[in-house]
Amino acid sequence: MAIPALMNWSGGKDSALALYHALHDARYEVRHLLTSVNKHYQRVSMHGVRVALLEAQARQIGLPLTKLELPEAPDMADYEQLMEATLAPLRAQGLHHAIFGDIFLEDLRRYREEQLARVGMQAVFPLWQRSSADILREYLALGFQAVIVCVNEQWLDQSFCGRLLDEDFLRDLPPGVDACGENGEYHSFVFAAPYFRAPIAFERGEIVRRTYPAPGGGEAGFWYCDLLPAESATV
Repeated sequence: MAIPALMNWSGGKDSALALYHALHDARYEVRHLLTSVNKHYQRVSMHGVRVALLEAQARQIGLPLTKLELPEAPDMADYEQLMEATLAPLRAQGLHHAIFGDIFLEDLRRYREEQLARVGMQAVFPLWQRSSADILREYLALGFQAVIVCVNEQWLDQSFCGRLLDEDFLRDLPPGVDACGENGEYHSFVFAAPYFRAPIAFERGEIVRRTYPAPGGGEAGFWYCDLLPAESATV
């Protein structure tokens, strides 16, 4: 019998490909999506994508979505308390496994496993230890489509924000930037996938710069491309 599982869905390419593999793995039955969102701004955490587009993804996938709503400026204690409170009822529904799109960050994997263990759940990592280049090749070959919605200016300049994630984008990445952006170099929004009922229409809005406190002091700068839901748009 397949194990009921939830997908930790960011809306970006890695979680999208991890979900693809989970859906094709007879060991698991993915029943639910879980996404962290900023309650104040109504946007996906880190990615900055509007909740309306996140909900459009869930509709196209055909799975229920639970939003972990975080305060405007959460600390780790806030996050962990809210995560535990959100996971508990999902586990009570029989969801004992959570799927992630992480690739190689050992400390992040360990953190996720420890947090899940507190509520009696286990983590699953379908993409773990695969090369980023191989992951992107598979992603493109399967017909996924995504747009870059956030870049960290430590690695990428404003010109990368709002671009399609395609072969040209990958060729233009500077040396030292992970192809999948696993170190936080960039984030994406998937608008077409093999398991979507239909592509998601959107329009590109303004590109803005935001700064946040950086670990160890100072500020970290990010560029965001605002995506606007559209009934019909050229993507």
